[in-house]
Amino acid sequence: MRRLPWITAALIAVLLTLNGSALASSTKEQADLLTVREAVWRDWFAGDTKSLAKLVPSNAIAISTGEEHWQNHADIFREAVKFHASGGKLVRLEFPRTEVQRFGNVAVLYSKYLYETETNGKRSLSSGRATEVFVLNNGQWTNPGWHTDSEK
Repeated sequence: MRRLPWITAALIAVLLTLNGSALASSTKEQADLLTVREAVWRDWFAGDTKSLAKLVPSNAIAISTGEEHWQNHADIFREAVKFHASGGKLVRLEFPRTEVQRFGNVAVLYSKYLYETETNGKRSLSSGRATEVFVLNNGQWTNPGWHTDSEK
């Protein structure tokens, strides 16, 4: 009977250690996910199609604020290049609120966003909500789809 408390304590310690490892792993994965999400936005505004190609797969679909036409991969890249070529640059990017739902190798991010751009010396502030889908494939998060809307 004396051994039962020790065995119970040892099992609890092992379970807490395992749970802590899982938590650390998922915390790192979530940090990686948020880093990739920000990279997608920054690469788009920078017109960096080489980096963007690693993060946005060829079957991507985007539904953007105020756009009647849903964008495919080619449209997404064309618009990124067009924004950058017009002299546009990202001044500020913030995600004041983000909720993450994880389903195995798929994560859905629900966010509030705010960004400020500058084109030809004129600054423009945009804010809204985004729903973004990410897929973990071979250790790399990719972003095959998103939907944004403007905040009223």
